[in-house]
Amino acid sequence: MALVSQDNYYQPKEKQLIDENGEINFDLPESIDREHFYEDVKTLLSGNSITKTEYTFNNPGKEPGQIEVKTAPIIITEGLFIFHYDEINTLLDHKVYVHAGEDVRLERRIRRDHQERGYPEKVVRYQWDNHVVPADRQFLQPYISDSDLVIDNDDHFQEHLDELVDHLYEVLNLTEK
Repeated sequence: MALVSQDNYYQPKEKQLIDENGEINFDLPESIDREHFYEDVKTLLSGNSITKTEYTFNNPGKEPGQIEVKTAPIIITEGLFIFHYDEINTLLDHKVYVHAGEDVRLERRIRRDHQERGYPEKVVRYQWDNHVVPADRQFLQPYISDSDLVIDNDDHFQEHLDELVDHLYEVLNLTEK
């Protein structure tokens, strides 16, 4: 199995769009190097491996590493906009939407952004209200109904991960785990 994450395709900070209050909005489809992402997915699907520089979420204290993704019979492509990008969406054989409620996602984001990125809660809440929620409603939620499986990620993710694994075994017509 190969995993390619859209997170590693964020445009550099200086290429990101700025909102009406002068803040960078990382939660738009334009924030991703869409063409490079698409080309790398096609490369994996054609049977070749890719090498990509890790995206460190603008953390100056973290040195980005090189990520090698080797092609495999199952290629998992994950990221916010993979259903929104038509050229990526058409490459997908099976679509799984991982969903969590807004309150759960906000709590997780505040914790993560504080611990991993050093962002104060005020900044996280601004991004949430002005970038994350509007983007979620415009670019993510419309694709829930197009998904082959929707996984609830509010709590007990292991249970839902098991559900996903069972579902994939069924789709792939495999009998044993």
